[in-house]
Amino acid sequence: MGAGFRRLWAASAVSNVGDGVALAAGPLLLASLTSDPALVAGAMFVQQLPWLLFALPAGVYVDRLDRRRLVVVVNLVRAAVIGGLATAVATGVASVAVVYAALFVVGAMETLADNAGTALLPAVVPADDLPRANARLMGVQLVGNQLLAPPLGAALFVAAAALPFGVNAATFLVAAVLVATLRGRFRPEPAEPHGPVRRDIATGMRTLLGHPVLRMLAVCLCLMNVTLVGAFAILVLYARERLGLTEVGFGLLLAASAVGGIAGTAVAARLQARFGTALLLRVGLVVETCTHLSLALARAPWVALATMVVFGAHASLWGILSLSWRQRVVPDELRGRVNSGYFLFSVGGAALGALGGGFVARGLGITAPFWIAFGGMVVLTAVAWRRFTPALLDVTPAR
Repeated sequence: MGAGFRRLWAASAVSNVGDGVALAAGPLLLASLTSDPALVAGAMFVQQLPWLLFALPAGVYVDRLDRRRLVVVVNLVRAAVIGGLATAVATGVASVAVVYAALFVVGAMETLADNAGTALLPAVVPADDLPRANARLMGVQLVGNQLLAPPLGAALFVAAAALPFGVNAATFLVAAVLVATLRGRFRPEPAEPHGPVRRDIATGMRTLLGHPVLRMLAVCLCLMNVTLVGAFAILVLYARERLGLTEVGFGLLLAASAVGGIAGTAVAARLQARFGTALLLRVGLVVETCTHLSLALARAPWVALATMVVFGAHASLWGILSLSWRQRVVPDELRGRVNSGYFLFSVGGAALGALGGGFVARGLGITAPFWIAFGGMVVLTAVAWRRFTPALLDVTPAR
């Protein structure tokens, strides 16, 4: 798919290793600072909160600025912030408040980086190659972020609590250099002159909510994330108290979903050709519902690990199918704003789930978030089932 995609893939690989290291080390750091489930889960809410505050204006600037330069600058800022957190941990001045502050800034930068990266890909590869490109990017994300790096992050945290955060900061620097080497034009041509930010936001939201499939996927993912993240926000405590896992065992639990996810990326194109997008999305709803039921009942670590493997396969398939479809139907000049609305639904649901999951676990027990998530997914599956049809998922450009 060309040298440009190879550079983008390499940048994704490096940054995902760093993110995966922090994915395991972050909850372990918080668990060493507090045993309050609400405070541990609140960290995820703090990192997702910027999506509720800044996602929509971020989409406007992704459609106005050079997307390559935007990703580079954001990576440099994230490197500085995470490097500062590593210093705070090393010097013994880290606290829950310090961790929250760092996560909030990193989350604010992600509203720009994730949107710009998603919008940038169609300028690097042809439209017909988008499913394959997204599968490869998701594959390296799963290998780096969820399979290899979390156990490494847990081990590094045991060796020296500041070390995994220093590694994370360094990977952001390397990713910035790789993205800076991309050649081409990455600033979209507007279909009409730019107006006030509020008007541009409204245009993006009208496009998202006016298209039946975009609207359906956005609302569905929002509600799925409320239930999923509400349960997974206290996963570090669930692993320790319910399954009896150590820090390294928690890292392996995080990595388990990547095993299924990698398999999902390998077969996504063939499954889509054989069964179609509509059927695969319906199956995904069932798998996610059963994931929460299985984790609510599980007491043996191997049951939880197997459940996470199956969940990972579903998550990768869902992500590849929905993202590739969205990249094809949304015009380049609207891609940032539509993405921002979609991210607002997606990450906003995650933020609300993270906030509620900790309080539910504090008041009702460590498995309560999984039982509530199971009930919520039963309702969502019943509502969404009849809307995932081949006719509805025909590719119709959004305007």
